Amino acid sequence: MTNKTSSSGSNKENKAALNRFKNEVASELGVNLKEGYNGDLTSKEAGSVGGEMVKRMIKKQTDSMQ
Repeated sequence: MTNKTSSSGSNKENKAALNRFKNEVASELGVNLKEGYNGDLTSKEAGSVGGEMVKRMIKKQTDSMQ
């Protein structure tokens, strides 16, 4: 059985870090993200943020393996 108390704290930290990263990328791309619901974004805008996030995560992992 897992201990949810110890893992929930790090999970919240991970979500917060991911949200900061998402907001940073969106800001750099000129996409206006709001707190909460962002259903007014176009697919292109949302996809550009997600795609850039994945691109940067892959680059960081690749660089750390070399």
